[in-house]
Amino acid sequence: MTAPALAHSTELGRMYARSLQEPPTVPSITTVIGQQAISLDGWIGYMAANAVAKHPDLGSAVGNPGQLRTVVRDSSNAAEQFRDAAAARGDRVHNYCEQVALRSLDRPHQLVEAREALDEQGEGNFALRFDHWWEEYQVKPVAPEITVWNESLGYAGTLDLVATIGGKLCIIDYKTKGTDRNGQVKSLDAKVVMQLVAGMKAEESIVDEAAGTWESWKYGQDPILLGVAIGETEVRTLRANPEVLKAHWFKFASLRRVWQTSLDAAGAGTPLLEIAPPGQ
Repeated sequence: MTAPALAHSTELGRMYARSLQEPPTVPSITTVIGQQAISLDGWIGYMAANAVAKHPDLGSAVGNPGQLRTVVRDSSNAAEQFRDAAAARGDRVHNYCEQVALRSLDRPHQLVEAREALDEQGEGNFALRFDHWWEEYQVKPVAPEITVWNESLGYAGTLDLVATIGGKLCIIDYKTKGTDRNGQVKSLDAKVVMQLVAGMKAEESIVDEAAGTWESWKYGQDPILLGVAIGETEVRTLRANPEVLKAHWFKFASLRRVWQTSLDAAGAGTPLLEIAPPGQ
């Protein structure tokens, strides 16, 4: 499930509600983490320049200002197109991973359809590598795509998987990653540690979305936190260093306050007021 039932897209980012009948009230884990400023200017510029260089009409556009402007316009949103395509691919891969877990739990699933969706896009290798990882690590799913809530700090999120591996309880976050020029899957961003520790620190998990029924979070007592990078050539499994969890939790809590203060400032009133010259 790539679109959790209680999640809503809002002007404030993704937010969560307590039930299907209630409005969203808290930001998602990823929305909170998104308060951390990251500059993509260099990457956006590179993607646009690369799109111009590879544009099929570039040769004929040289010396023709009108046609060259068309080439530039077509290439200007290359970064946005790449981002959207990567997000769609990530949704397909995550859906496949969820269906594998549902099948293992003998619950209704759409594994065949999820695999076909990947194959149609030429992405079948992601499924092959994930299947190999699943068997190699002998993953025993407990709760796939489980929505959790923390009332004390005020956030919610949906965890990719709670499972046992080698008899150890694990909270797992999947990331679909590209492959470098050496054929190796790219590593994970350190932000995944904040995402995992926020999931671990949940206080409740959903039982029934329609009724808004929740229960105490059962899986936050010293689990192993795993980031799993899924690529077309391999799957990399990385454990969040237990020694840094406290620092990353404090960072997440600080970003949650940033989200709140931004919301408060936006609702405080008009930030700038006209002022007339002296004597008028």
